[in-house]
Amino acid sequence: MLETLAKGFRAARERLTGVAELTEDHIEEALRDVRMSLLEADVAFSVTKSFLQRVRDKAVGQVVQLRAQAHMPVEGKPGDQIVRRMEVTPEHHFIRICHEELVSLMGPVDTAIHWAKKGPTVIMVVGLQGSGKTTTVGKLARWLERQHRKRSLLVAADVYRPAAVQQLQVIGDKLGLPVFTLADRTPPEICEEAYRHAYTRGYDVVLLDTAGRLAIDEPLMRELEEIKARVRPQEVFFVCDAMIGQDAVNTAKAFHDRIATTGFILTKLDGDARGGAALSIKEVTGQPIKFLGVGEGLDRLEEFRPDGLAGRILGMGDIVGLMKDFEQVVDAEKAEADALRMLKGKFDMQDFLDQIGIIQQMGSLKDLLEKMPFIGAQLPPGAQIDDRELVRIKAMISSMTADERRHPERFIETSWEQVIAGGQVKGRRRVAHYAMSRIRRVARGSGRKEHEVIELLHKFALMRQMMLTMGAQTGLLGKIPGLRQLAKIKQLAGMDLGAIMNAAGMQPVEPRHSAPRVNLDRAKEKRKRKAERAARKSNKKKKK
Repeated sequence: MLETLAKGFRAARERLTGVAELTEDHIEEALRDVRMSLLEADVAFSVTKSFLQRVRDKAVGQVVQLRAQAHMPVEGKPGDQIVRRMEVTPEHHFIRICHEELVSLMGPVDTAIHWAKKGPTVIMVVGLQGSGKTTTVGKLARWLERQHRKRSLLVAADVYRPAAVQQLQVIGDKLGLPVFTLADRTPPEICEEAYRHAYTRGYDVVLLDTAGRLAIDEPLMRELEEIKARVRPQEVFFVCDAMIGQDAVNTAKAFHDRIATTGFILTKLDGDARGGAALSIKEVTGQPIKFLGVGEGLDRLEEFRPDGLAGRILGMGDIVGLMKDFEQVVDAEKAEADALRMLKGKFDMQDFLDQIGIIQQMGSLKDLLEKMPFIGAQLPPGAQIDDRELVRIKAMISSMTADERRHPERFIETSWEQVIAGGQVKGRRRVAHYAMSRIRRVARGSGRKEHEVIELLHKFALMRQMMLTMGAQTGLLGKIPGLRQLAKIKQLAGMDLGAIMNAAGMQPVEPRHSAPRVNLDRAKEKRKRKAERAARKSNKKKKK
């Protein structure tokens, strides 16, 4: 999402990295990268010019306080405070100015719905052909039901596009909502009759799905004016396809001048690397962006938050948006209990399978990573994150038995092998190895290769030990002191699966008949003493 925009700001940030002073020359070089990315992303030239001028005015000639002190309260000790010293670089200062100006450019935010004082609230959806109006009507109905407990009546007022009515009926069936339509009637008559039907049946909202049209199509534009005069909608939303660039802004302005739209819904933002319309439309039309369509599913509609979108463009993430997505699919109490179990190392393949299901409900992996603070900025340009990897992992775990999911150590067996030194047998040692018969069965059941199953087991053991290490060192996540765990993680990365599972408390399955365990430490000491005696004898011979 918005990859072209993010590329320019990333280049500007890298250009300023290590700069000790934010001079006018440095700012101009950084703004040159930003200017190119804004124009490539189809942001209107006038909007680009004014945005760059505002950033320049704020950045040039301003004294930046590079060091600051913050007094932080001490947990569990009321009244006590500790002093934290923080440093701010010119790079951070420049990014903060860009963030403020991006928020100002796309805001102020206004996602409120103007409800009717009496009778059902009418929301009229208009736009060009193929912009996603019908799907957006279904998304709006789902959002109104989840957020406001409003039951909607979907109105199929598109009588021109083949199968438009059937498409809305399919969406209505998925949502469990009725679809109103009349044969051999004009769209204004259908909308007026639908309002009467909703009023008598007690529906909360009437969603009008109108036909797509061009702003220069005079008969169809007059039809919209007639619909608006007959039903007097509280909201008129223009559905804007983010993939058509600056034309989207010009068309939105033409519709607004003609029928006075009250807000905009940007669709297909997840499929467009440019998305310049998101930055231009508010500045040009003066009307707010209400929602963003960020996926094909009927639940992939987000309230527009300028600070969240600006943070994602700048690589700062959108933690508020991430938490909202999380809250929609997860029970908070269960999530807290699961987190505590994970920190204690009580984490198995069944829990892993449940977590994959939650992630799949929250959207694409790339979208989630972009919302995580500073992680999205680390993604290389053009990085493609394959969501099908989750499907493959899910298939492998689903091919395991319930016992294997709860006890992943079943995939590790032990055997005893002889220790040979200098051509002589010195004893036996226990060796952990994979239970290949189980791995072959899981691989066949999931349609994957054996090495893929082994790789999954290794990564799971590593993740489990990381969780256990984090819980042991911090107790609670809120006490994580920076990157204390980094050394531990690097150490674990070089260990084999058996060592990691042993460290995580996952003891390998003992064979029924095993050789007695040899004390390897005593054998080692014995070899060391023998080598010392041989060295002393050798030295005596040399002296003679």
